[in-house]
Amino acid sequence: MSNQEVVVLSVGGVRYVTQASTLQRFPESRLARMLNHDDCEFKLVNGEFFVDRDGALFSYIMDFLRTLQVSLPTDFSDYQRLRREAEFYGLHPLADLLSQEHLLKPRLEILEVRFSLQEMQAFFRIFGSCSTTVEALAEQITVFTGQQSGQSWSSPFPSQKTLVPLPLERPSHHDMVFQCGTEYSAGDQFVARFVSIKPDNRKLINGTNVLGLLFHTLLKDGFRLISARTVASEEKVECYSFERMKGPSGLTVTVNQTPGSSGVAQARRSQMQKGK
Repeated sequence: MSNQEVVVLSVGGVRYVTQASTLQRFPESRLARMLNHDDCEFKLVNGEFFVDRDGALFSYIMDFLRTLQVSLPTDFSDYQRLRREAEFYGLHPLADLLSQEHLLKPRLEILEVRFSLQEMQAFFRIFGSCSTTVEALAEQITVFTGQQSGQSWSSPFPSQKTLVPLPLERPSHHDMVFQCGTEYSAGDQFVARFVSIKPDNRKLINGTNVLGLLFHTLLKDGFRLISARTVASEEKVECYSFERMKGPSGLTVTVNQTPGSSGVAQARRSQMQKGK
């Protein structure tokens, strides 16, 4: 059979259409042997291969054959059943990956926002259990500053066209510190700090507005607010805790094959995970 030929399978009554090359990805598997009519478990009926197996779980089998990655929904729980299906089809690399259940399950991620108002300034500190999330959030947040003589201002704040971006303070890979608002410097000089959070293009100077935009960004990214409390009443420090279930990065199979061999499969992460 040509590897470009279209193949139709009926798995437990669920119909799948794919190319022969996809099913031949692992030559020693039963799906590859099926194409050579070399497996009696598969019946050819009206031009379609029929096998009495779980049709719903077979969608993950097909996804693995097409991408060589294991990507499962965050609420997936049928690891043992899917592994049994992989073993039935002779897809041992997939079965081996599914045995690493701790790598495939989503994990709980915690993010904490500390916020305080002091006179005309607002201070923020963000802690995260996952450094990659904190790093991504830091790339979205930009602080801009402008300085001008109070006597020369025609408005309370400097023109946003003259603002200069400032680097965020990063005490560690798991947290960041920034502030917004206004303060006096030497003489009659006045310093203003604005905050922008991508993809929103506004530059905000009011701390409450920045906090609201930060909440909106986190909720949009899948976090949910689980608690709000005051951690330092004298300094008026408010602490907001968020959590979300974060799916793992995909596991990829690398297949090293030589002519006449069944191939050796190794699992690796498709993306590097830092700060675990």
